[in-house]
Amino acid sequence: MKKLSLEDNGYCFVCGSKNPHGLHLVFRSQDGKISAEFVPQKSCQGFKDLVHGGIISCVLDEAMMKAVLSQGMEAVTVELIVRLQNPLYVGNRALIEAEIKKTGNRLIETAARIRKEGGTVVAEAKAKLLRYV
Repeated sequence: MKKLSLEDNGYCFVCGSKNPHGLHLVFRSQDGKISAEFVPQKSCQGFKDLVHGGIISCVLDEAMMKAVLSQGMEAVTVELIVRLQNPLYVGNRALIEAEIKKTGNRLIETAARIRKEGGTVVAEAKAKLLRYV
């Protein structure tokens, strides 16, 4: 079996600068936490003017992956649990935050959330990532 390559070629749907259909989010790392601003466009909607839950889940997954990468670890998501709490509307600014909660020999536990301006939680997630060695 060929070893999986975890190479970044700039086409990640969430953060890739070369992906013409991507979200182009820019993640920042500070004090062990990852954050990014997200202003979803019409292409992110499910029902009229509501951001699709799959897009929200995708963004949370990427933020948790960035938290792991920022600590110099390579990993893949093996479990993702998302709790959608409030709607996010197309065009509304939101803040994404993620952090590592626990690091084991191979398993890394992470958490993330998306909040609207004003602090209302849109969704929270937790994930388990497996170190890729």
